[in-house]
Amino acid sequence: MNKELIIRRFAKASASYEEEATVQRQIAVKMASLLTSRINPGYCRKILEIGCGTGIFSRILIDRLKPERMLLNDICPEMHEQVKDIVNDHILFKSGDAETYPFFGKYNLITSCSAIQWFKDPEAFFLRMHQLLTAEGILAFSTFGNDNIREVYSLTGQGLSYLSPEELRNKLSDRYSLLHVSEEKIRKRFRNPKDVLYHLKRTGVTGIRQQQWTREGLMRFCDQYRMLYSDQEEVTLTYHPIYIIAQKKND
Repeated sequence: MNKELIIRRFAKASASYEEEATVQRQIAVKMASLLTSRINPGYCRKILEIGCGTGIFSRILIDRLKPERMLLNDICPEMHEQVKDIVNDHILFKSGDAETYPFFGKYNLITSCSAIQWFKDPEAFFLRMHQLLTAEGILAFSTFGNDNIREVYSLTGQGLSYLSPEELRNKLSDRYSLLHVSEEKIRKRFRNPKDVLYHLKRTGVTGIRQQQWTREGLMRFCDQYRMLYSDQEEVTLTYHPIYIIAQKKND
């Protein structure tokens, strides 16, 4: 996991992310709906959001939960420009790697949408967040499962190592009570395989690929993609979001 490469890729995609990330927006809306259906919005006075990106999820949370204070965090400093319209005396932005950043204070809600799959050690992160939560505070996040972008992985052998819902349960269960765990598959359609790659580039999801495509390699990839993943006149790409809401157990 090359964090510097990930930062560069997401920085380059920051201007195009809002337009391109339609699936991520869909996931953010669902995550917010699951969250607000299970907790009292008035409870979430102090919120920490991990991996805020361009603020898609942040804006939904602010509108629905109306926190007294909120800290937006992202590993990519360039995201400050994307969220500056919502930053004020009560809503702050801090850039840093959430796996090591020295957060302080206590939060009623720690949340993240489509970010934890980039972490080297999610279990250690869950422990750190447990220490930052108030008594019976909420950890709510979406991440991705094993079938995420499986079409690209099957042809390139390059992709993230995802955790299953059961593995996430096991890493959380010692310190959290699981209030909600669910998953779904979302298939996005494209005209051709090159559009799939363009989409991934414009959302920063190519953050782990270091080598450039050769002409021959790209042609081979496109031919195989069409052969295996065509749907009528288009091709498909699978997203596999997992949604989890957990409550801190009493110490």
